[in-house]
Amino acid sequence: MVHTPGAIMKLALLLPLAVAAFAGVAHADEDQVRETTKAEADAFTARVYAGPTGDKAYACFVRRYDAEHLARHPKQKVASMKLLISAETDKEDKQMHNSFRLGFRYRHRSGDFDSSGSCGSHAVLLSDGAEVRMGCGVDCEGGGIEVGLSKDNKSAIIRLVQIRVWQNNKPDDEAEHALVAGADDKIFRLDRTDTSECASLVTDRKELAALRHK
Repeated sequence: MVHTPGAIMKLALLLPLAVAAFAGVAHADEDQVRETTKAEADAFTARVYAGPTGDKAYACFVRRYDAEHLARHPKQKVASMKLLISAETDKEDKQMHNSFRLGFRYRHRSGDFDSSGSCGSHAVLLSDGAEVRMGCGVDCEGGGIEVGLSKDNKSAIIRLVQIRVWQNNKPDDEAEHALVAGADDKIFRLDRTDTSECASLVTDRKELAALRHK
């Protein structure tokens, strides 16, 4: 369980839609974080999905770390990672809601691990000066991630402290683990790629068909 710093507790009162994600981000500072304007949020969303979203949109980012990189980062636990960000218009409130799915493999551990959660409809925050990030969280105090973008929009920058994960798509107590940031597992840079690369993260057949259509 992640213990939320006092500053983030105050932030949660101002930004309730992002509290789940920021409960797992220790570096967040109340004085450096504010909710974006609608124009800022819309601009960031367009950058994430590389254009207009329509009623549904996807963005896929992948990184497979080579031997040279892992040799330079001996404490890194993650060997590869995939991030799927999706947006869909809610039928009731007519707003776009963002969600995420994260998949990865450990360096010295077998099996596929994954996590997922909500990024809300307005969970885009402005932090650390001028950098816009999307806060995404896992239900029931499961931690979360911040998702930022490189200046050229070709890479996603993931920041985390701790996030609940499951092995081989088995969301039960026995399969539940947590990815905890270490010296070399706090920030991950993943490259934008075709959405088909993230198909393994989707289990729903209709959504998988929609993803492949994109």
